[in-house]
Amino acid sequence: MYEHRSDPLLPRKSFLRRLGTHGAAAALVLVVSLAIGTEGYHRFGGQPWIDAFLNAAMILGGMGQVGEVSGTAGKLFAAFFALYAGLVLITVGTIILAPVVHRVLHKLHLDSPAE
Repeated sequence: MYEHRSDPLLPRKSFLRRLGTHGAAAALVLVVSLAIGTEGYHRFGGQPWIDAFLNAAMILGGMGQVGEVSGTAGKLFAAFFALYAGLVLITVGTIILAPVVHRVLHKLHLDSPAE
């Protein structure tokens, strides 16, 4: 997917395209996660759609739950969705930072003296 260490540094335009692709992938993960959370809070937590959306967005944003969740199924969903949201945070961060870290390391490798 990325250029080999012996390849030249990716041109700026191609790098920006790669960043856009990674940004779109991260956005897709967030939208799907938000849909899953909204549906789960509505179905299992018994919340109206707008409250379910708010709770899912707040959990995915790392702020925490806003509304009260009732019932065992709702509380179990909220607990598992909170764990899932933590993994989504790591995943989205990795998707966005991967091209930047790769470019920095690739540039450092090209700038270093030959072995």
